Amino acid sequence: MEFMIEKLLGFILVVTRLSAFFLVLPVFGWKSIPMRIKASMTILTGIFFSMITRLPFDASKIHELEAGLLIANEALYGLALGLTASLVFSAVKLSGRIIERQMGMAMAQVLDPLTGDRAQPLSSLLEMIFIILFLSANGHHLLLLIIARSYESFPLGRIPEISLLTGGVIKAGSVMLLAGLRMSAPLLAAFLLLMVVLGVLARVVPEMNILFISLPLRVGLGLLMVVIFLPLISKFVSEFAGWMGEVLVL
Repeated sequence: MEFMIEKLLGFILVVTRLSAFFLVLPVFGWKSIPMRIKASMTILTGIFFSMITRLPFDASKIHELEAGLLIANEALYGLALGLTASLVFSAVKLSGRIIERQMGMAMAQVLDPLTGDRAQPLSSLLEMIFIILFLSANGHHLLLLIIARSYESFPLGRIPEISLLTGGVIKAGSVMLLAGLRMSAPLLAAFLLLMVVLGVLARVVPEMNILFISLPLRVGLGLLMVVIFLPLISKFVSEFAGWMGEVLVL
């Protein structure tokens, strides 16, 4: 009986951390994925990790209040872990939004079929390409490895340190901003050069309508530069694992 209680409590704690992690994680948290698949995947993964993860305490001596606190701790750590990974994932979408603002397409919105929310077309396209490259490079194995290493750093029943979790989330946010700016830097330089050329033309040919000419030029230049620098997304996929290792509290 004590063995069943220990396994049941361990399974609940594992599923709680996994559910919170998958809830905010891209790909797994998309609304386009049916809820049955999400639940089945979480339960199967929870069964696997509960079989290889042992409780560091005697489950038969845990009261209901203590069990509730343990579940809350697991949910907190899973949310922080998923939020950290989600912020690093968002670097590609952030770079796409920066490019769209320079192209004058900040107000353009489409329905994102993955999340079900409104999003900008270029940033959604770049995110889809990155997700395809990430999964083709067995990136989902990296996510499972993150979960496995989290149980080594923070075993079941251990209270996570809030300072470490918030520090990891803040560091992930800074990595997202720096990575998004670095990926969009070549296009920002091209738009700066275009603005200089248009400024010179405005001085040389004052009767030219620069505003009317600049709009199609900015859109065309942005699309051309995106096609040229699109292979950089594959380089970001290879760097993603290193960034995750730096920002995650493992």
